[in-house]
Amino acid sequence: MNVALQSAYAPVPPAQRIAVVGSGISGMAAAWYLSARHQITLFEAESRLGGHTATMDVELEGRHYAIDTGFIVFNDWTYPHFQRLLAQLGVAVQPTQMSFSVHETQRDFEYNGHTLGSLFAQRSNLFKPRFHRLLGDILRFNHRATRDHRLARLPATLTLGDYLDAHGYGDDFQHRYLLPMGAAIWSASLGGMRQMPAQFFVRFFHHHGLLSIRHRPQWYTLVGGSRAYIPALTAPYAENIRLATPVRGIRRTTGGVMLTTARGREHFDQVVLACHADQALQLLQDATPAETAILGALPYRDNDVVLHTDTRLLPRRRRAWASWNYRLDGRGDSARASVTYNMNLLQRLESPQTFCVTLNDSAAIDPRRVLGRFRYAHPQFEMDGQQAQARHAEISSVTRRTHFCGAYWRNGFHEDGVWSALRVAHALGCDESGTQQVGAAVLEPIPS
Repeated sequence: MNVALQSAYAPVPPAQRIAVVGSGISGMAAAWYLSARHQITLFEAESRLGGHTATMDVELEGRHYAIDTGFIVFNDWTYPHFQRLLAQLGVAVQPTQMSFSVHETQRDFEYNGHTLGSLFAQRSNLFKPRFHRLLGDILRFNHRATRDHRLARLPATLTLGDYLDAHGYGDDFQHRYLLPMGAAIWSASLGGMRQMPAQFFVRFFHHHGLLSIRHRPQWYTLVGGSRAYIPALTAPYAENIRLATPVRGIRRTTGGVMLTTARGREHFDQVVLACHADQALQLLQDATPAETAILGALPYRDNDVVLHTDTRLLPRRRRAWASWNYRLDGRGDSARASVTYNMNLLQRLESPQTFCVTLNDSAAIDPRRVLGRFRYAHPQFEMDGQQAQARHAEISSVTRRTHFCGAYWRNGFHEDGVWSALRVAHALGCDESGTQQVGAAVLEPIPS
């Protein structure tokens, strides 16, 4: 999609009472934009704000650390709305290293693609034709995928797996490079990556510089952890935040929207569902066939997350340690991604201990080194979901008094949550500056 999302709305609606359900980045951003002219009440089922913005406090050997376990990084290419929001809030950021490694301890195979030295961290790979064929396939894929994307040669119905097989990419390239990288990004299985639309995958890789060896964006983390933006983002409506208050049901009426919580029923003029697609559908007591079909085509999958100091989950050779480290070790294509983030590299932590955050490999971690266990759900992107994303306007509208926002409406990341929140804010008469909207609303385009 290479056209900016634009909408020329009817006269700006009057100030209204709006309920926002969910306090991830989408919900907090939507509430911030809308609070410029509307009365906002934010409902959050958990006892904390943030959703995937989850910074944990750790005391170790008399020192304090704030370590991210969910949202960690953003870049200066593909996060324009999020960057502007941070600038408006005055939140400090710092550059970080975004390197990626793959390792398989059982077969003593590992590399880190960050530099030429780390690429051959396992020195024996210098003399292995098999490893050089893998590198050749990387260069070939980058060239072909870039060309196919620019020439719009990727049919909407083509899966990534079929695309790779059709062009003869080797098993090592698929299972030791491309599929693990995608699985690490979207917290998916290798098999799930093969079912992802090739068009969606290649477009994402192109715009994040992942099809280029040298030309790549600069990545950043937030100083003090990702939660650093929450106080400023929620300040305008802080008095109307209801933590530990799960919404039990939502029903639309001719005059508004009725929300049910443990406190009873409460009436609002509009509701913004900033929770996951499956959660939103479960809350709607009068869901329409369109809502059922569209939201049902946007599934989520739970991922186990462990904060720990067990460096055995990193590559065997220290020079192969990367920011993101994917572990193979006999895991089949259906297994969820086993990824370990080196938080010392990502957050620039100065510590004698190496803090790790590992997804979906809890059994391999020494229990004595575990600092915390968590569970986060991530959207899964398949063919049906692509079609559902394009039908957003069918179910999200002022006249229906119901609005849906969340990162799942685009690529699944923080920028997408803010982008989606802005789409809702525009529909209700507010703009990106946190003031009343004047004239037509324009969102950054989905890059082509």
